[in-house]
Amino acid sequence: MDYIKRMRDLREDNDLTQQKVADYLTTSQTMYARYERGANELPIRHLIKLSALYDVSVDYILCLTDNPNRM
Repeated sequence: MDYIKRMRDLREDNDLTQQKVADYLTTSQTMYARYERGANELPIRHLIKLSALYDVSVDYILCLTDNPNRM
């Protein structure tokens, strides 16, 4: 699994729209959609915020581990 799919899965598992996540990240829905498609790279600041939003580790989002627990 790549991190793009994991980001989408986390959003959908939490019943969030792209707009709600974009608002949380203080970016546009269009830009967030580009992150989910892989058209733009996800900035580190957004990666950290997504980790907090979903209460999972950054490593989990990046598919470096299958353990979602934060350390």
